[in-house]
Amino acid sequence: MKQDTHPDYHFINVVMTNGTTYQTRSTYGKAGATLDLDIDPSTHPAWTGGQQHLLDRGGRVSRFNAKFAGFTGKR
Repeated sequence: MKQDTHPDYHFINVVMTNGTTYQTRSTYGKAGATLDLDIDPSTHPAWTGGQQHLLDRGGRVSRFNAKFAGFTGKR
């Protein structure tokens, strides 16, 4: 196996948008570097589901039947 092909894996500090910090291992920066997050997974809607509510006004079959009700084509 070739030597010096893998990046240095060390501890860094991660600062969340709400100010909380934790320590993790990463290849980011140098040992002891600080990574400031712009998007916080504890509050961002992509991870929390947000406040979006989906309303189902009928299933796929009922929507299909409503859309093509004029094309009955009974033979």
